[in-house]
Amino acid sequence: MEEQIEIKDGKRKTSLKKVFPGYVLVKMIVTEESWYIVRNTRGVTGFVGSGTDPIPLTEDEIRNMGFDIAAINVDYEINDSVKVLHGPLEGFIGTVQEINKEKNKVKVLVSMFGRETPVELEFSQVHKV
Repeated sequence: MEEQIEIKDGKRKTSLKKVFPGYVLVKMIVTEESWYIVRNTRGVTGFVGSGTDPIPLTEDEIRNMGFDIAAINVDYEINDSVKVLHGPLEGFIGTVQEINKEKNKVKVLVSMFGRETPVELEFSQVHKV
C-alpha cells in the first residue's frame, strides 16, 4: 500500500492505494514442499515469469519498491581462511582479501595451479574454516 494525497474542493485527502493490485509478493526459500504449497494455494492463477517457474526479483527491483535489503552478517573477517561451498571452485580453500557488504560479495585469494588467484564470490558461497 502506498499513501496517495488528493486535493478535492480545496481539501487535502490522504488515502491508501494498492501499488500492485492483484499481486502477492512472497519471500521464500524454494523447496519442493514450499513451491507445492504456493502453487496450490486457492486463488493463485499464475506467476510472473516464463513457463511455470517464478522469476525472483533483483535487489535493485526490491529497493525500488521501497523495501530495505537486510544486511547479512558474516562470521569471517579479512585474512581468515574460508572454504568455497558451491560453484566452480567448490572445495577450494582461500584467504579473505576484501568484504563488500553493499554487494554481498567477498574477494578471496584461492591457490590454483600454484598461483594465488583473486575470485569474487557471494557471501553464501563461502564458510569460515
